[in-house]
Amino acid sequence: MKRTTVIGAVNMDFSATMMSPFVADDSIPGKITVDHGGVARNIAHNLMAMGGHHVNFIGVFGGGHFGNLSWDSCSAIGFELASSKMYNEINHGGYMYINNQKGETIAAVSDTSITDLITPKFLEERLTDINNSDYIVADTNIPTESLQFLIDNSIPPLTVDAVSTAKAPRIIEALQLSKKHRLRALKLNLKEAQAATGCDTVEAAADALTSMGVEQVYITLGSDGVYCSDGNQKVHYDAPITKVVNTTGAGDAFVAGIIHGWAHEKQNPEYGKFPGCAQVGLLAAQANLISNRTVNPEAKKYMEKFLK
Repeated sequence: MKRTTVIGAVNMDFSATMMSPFVADDSIPGKITVDHGGVARNIAHNLMAMGGHHVNFIGVFGGGHFGNLSWDSCSAIGFELASSKMYNEINHGGYMYINNQKGETIAAVSDTSITDLITPKFLEERLTDINNSDYIVADTNIPTESLQFLIDNSIPPLTVDAVSTAKAPRIIEALQLSKKHRLRALKLNLKEAQAATGCDTVEAAADALTSMGVEQVYITLGSDGVYCSDGNQKVHYDAPITKVVNTTGAGDAFVAGIIHGWAHEKQNPEYGKFPGCAQVGLLAAQANLISNRTVNPEAKKYMEKFLK
């Protein structure tokens, strides 16, 4: 069983899905749900749902009802939490989003300011634990200097999720400031890639990122699949055709799928290396898209398809 350390945001998700067309300045019938979320937490949860992973989660939890709920949920799922910390005097992180009738997110507000507490000093105190892993995953909710610390001090391969257009540039700055100037893998969607590089096309953005030291670039394109590049191999995979119930969390599932592919390289070499692992990521994203949950609790049965 592979051990993956996942570092970054954990919060509560508040979602509203419209059941009728949007009308400005009016109340719209719909469904409101509360679930556990956070990019890093979702990636970690997906790995556990897929099966065969030991997840060491490093995050900061706020106090009060929501912080306690999140901690208890992560513990119940099976996360190792020894390197996480709860701050009772600080509000827990939150993410609020609105979906249209198709399940597509049309607006969202994220409050992950508590992750600013994941400083380089915070990580340095846990570095032995972090490096006692097969893989490391981080999201860009943590500060730029913390991403730089991970790039410079991680021994296992480090994968980063770009999170959003506002936060994607953090990983570029961290790479430029780092001593190694190397990153194993970076996952972004097209808007995030454009924000991070200033390039218009997916091909140009991927070329820019590999030239900066990203060894494997994965740019997700929604229903158009994913574009992958390591500077030499440049591949586009179509997304599986599926009925979309909810798009939130699909990118997080994709990252977990890549790790899942790597972890099963011996069983299925085609999907355990670049670029084939991206197909596992698409399969994981598909499992997420058909679920009304942020993480599909039945993800394991979808992952079994690629191991056959």
